[in-house]
Amino acid sequence: MKIEIIRHSLSHILAETIQEMYPETKFGIGPSIENGFYYDFDLPNSLSPNDLFKIERKMKGLIKRNLKFEKKLISVNEAKKLFKNQPYKLELIKELKNASQKISIYQIRNFTDLCKGPHIKSTKEINPDAFKLTKIAGAYWKGDEKNKMLTRVYGIAFETKKELDEYLERQKEAEKRDHRVLGQKLELFTISEEVGQGLPLWLPKGALLRQIIEDFILKKYIKEGYQLVKTPHIGNENLFKKSGHLQHYKDDMYSAIEIDDEKYYLKPMNCPFHIMIYKNSLKSYRDLPIRYTELGTVYRYERSGTLHGLTRVRGFTQDDGHIICTPEQLEQEIIKAIKLTKNVLQTFGFKKFRVVLSIRDPKNKQKYLGTDAEWKKAEQALANGIKKAKWNFTSEEGEAVFYGPKIDVKIEDSIGREWQISTLQLDFNLPKRFDIFYMDEKSKKAEPFMLHRALLGSIERFTGILIEHFAGAFPLWLSPIQILVIPIGKTHKKYAKSVMEKLIENDFRCKLKDENETMGKKIREGEIQKIPYLLIVGDKEQKAKTVGVRERSKGDIGEMNLNKFIEKAKTAIEKNK
Repeated sequence: MKIEIIRHSLSHILAETIQEMYPETKFGIGPSIENGFYYDFDLPNSLSPNDLFKIERKMKGLIKRNLKFEKKLISVNEAKKLFKNQPYKLELIKELKNASQKISIYQIRNFTDLCKGPHIKSTKEINPDAFKLTKIAGAYWKGDEKNKMLTRVYGIAFETKKELDEYLERQKEAEKRDHRVLGQKLELFTISEEVGQGLPLWLPKGALLRQIIEDFILKKYIKEGYQLVKTPHIGNENLFKKSGHLQHYKDDMYSAIEIDDEKYYLKPMNCPFHIMIYKNSLKSYRDLPIRYTELGTVYRYERSGTLHGLTRVRGFTQDDGHIICTPEQLEQEIIKAIKLTKNVLQTFGFKKFRVVLSIRDPKNKQKYLGTDAEWKKAEQALANGIKKAKWNFTSEEGEAVFYGPKIDVKIEDSIGREWQISTLQLDFNLPKRFDIFYMDEKSKKAEPFMLHRALLGSIERFTGILIEHFAGAFPLWLSPIQILVIPIGKTHKKYAKSVMEKLIENDFRCKLKDENETMGKKIREGEIQKIPYLLIVGDKEQKAKTVGVRERSKGDIGEMNLNKFIEKAKTAIEKNK
């Protein structure tokens, strides 16, 4: 897309500007990214937000001068001479596998960079009012903590000023919805440095919210024929050797724990444990399909710079499911899993989806496990499942992992941001590694198909997304506190308590706000906490056995018989759930 070329070109214009303003700068890399670009610099001095404004103004001046991007191909030796004072560029040159190859460079004005391109022909193709430098951050060279920390300057860019303005408005709205801020304000979760980074602590309301989510999803799974299993938090080294995690995933695992001269690891995945549960007894084709589900806590190493509230943590509960079935059952199981995914995500308030089918590269079959027949059947079954669920999808060739094709479901939240949520992954690898089988109709061993299914993904991350999607104003069925009962004065506390008891009898989550405070303050606190209903009781309500109802976002909706209110609230829950 042209906008991606414009963004990449802007990163070079940024570097040219930095070179002019700070001649002693050493340059890292400057790619285009989603919605914008960045460039990494080793600067003689630190930058301030005010410097960012000056740099942007100079960039706009350069763009208006209609500067050309010139491409050249040079030898490795020429490149070494050209970048002799640029250590990061020299390091990239040394990493080239073929010393005789020609290297592509691009020059704009006085700045020359190693770059494959492509770039725009000249800066007249850039609208100077459609980009903005946004922030300064630290970034380790090549993302390695052992390397030097560089200064990363970020920018955003679009083809028109209108698109830029709309994006900035969305960002403002996103800041208001930041789940880390709302998590504290609504008393949902906290993160303590004494406990450790990336290890959230759930406060009572947040723990209740999480339990509501977990109870809902497990009830759905059991109704769909899933069997609930539970597995430990650690596993023997031999288990992870057999699964391949120690060979291919060790950098994301925590160090071994020595127990009785054996090594154990905090589990990064639940799947090897579920396979061992399957292997606990001999299975016939009559036993299949088997669907296991577990809200299993896993632990994965995340660098401190990547941690982010609930959405990027070091210990999280995976909404895990594994389906083991015969080849004949595969397509039907995929259809069921996709329909369940659609139903659940819509219940949580997500209406827009983008579905991606990742398939293997047919020109490079040797890098994948499984036979041609297995891949053909698996890819066709996944595609048919998506179609029968009446979802549109795109296929991405070569994006399958080596052990099987997959479906990724990406949702759009209430302010238009896309989140990767659900995954349905077919696996040719683990059944072979663990030699799982079933006895077929002829009493012979047969290898089953295995599907990994993560519908909500991480419960922590999903909760963070929900907080931002609803801006903390959860629908009635999901709110940890659904109703706040507020007596006007001391003489109304007894009746208010009886109202709350009646609500509890009808399975509502409610709280009595009977502190010695003004009515206005009590109402404001209820609204700040985004509680769906506030029930006000005074002389009039006490005498008539009614309640004054304030509905979130609507305000005062009048006096109502308590039984009628209960009926109204139950109807609202059933409608949304």
